Amino acid sequence: MSSPSMTLLYSPASPFVRKALVLLHETGQLDRVALQEVQLSPTAPSAAVNAQNPAGKIPALRLADGNVLVDSRVILEYLDQQHVGEPLIPPGGSARWRRLSLAALADAILDAAVLMRYETFLRPADKRWPEWLDGQRAKIEQSLQHFENEAIAELSSRFDIAAIGLACAIGYLDLRQPELGWRQRCPQLAAWYAEVSRRPSLQATQPK
Repeated sequence: MSSPSMTLLYSPASPFVRKALVLLHETGQLDRVALQEVQLSPTAPSAAVNAQNPAGKIPALRLADGNVLVDSRVILEYLDQQHVGEPLIPPGGSARWRRLSLAALADAILDAAVLMRYETFLRPADKRWPEWLDGQRAKIEQSLQHFENEAIAELSSRFDIAAIGLACAIGYLDLRQPELGWRQRCPQLAAWYAEVSRRPSLQATQPK
């Protein structure tokens, strides 16, 4: 077995990192990437991450030639072009833009959920903004309802970039915002997630 040619800066609790790890599992590329765990938050940056990504965010993927890719969407696009199996991002046509748009909507859920986490966990209680939190919850709810009402058949057709993104978003909601109780309002989505969450890639990357 050859040594890993790439290094992924990661934190096990990051849902954006999890997307990359799931894709690596699904495409059989785990042995090509070494994992470098880092700890960071908006108030406690990581020098190791800053040295690779000036924005101070993970995931960051250092390639064999020393170049560094940042942003989970860029990293997933790159990794999806490094294997010989069926691509998880459609290579062209309307299918590509539809699946990327659904993946972006899943990222919007994650963005709102992470901002809620920062507001309730990092910000002092007397400085929290309830109306702002309500706005983030509304974004999550509206996006989940779109998946429930407009995209459930597409999600069920294949496990690709859109399904990976949504599964990781839902996993993060269950971890950080279980009080949202989204399953009652999205029964089809709940059934879909119960099924896909049994995949080995999601079992292996489930945050503690």
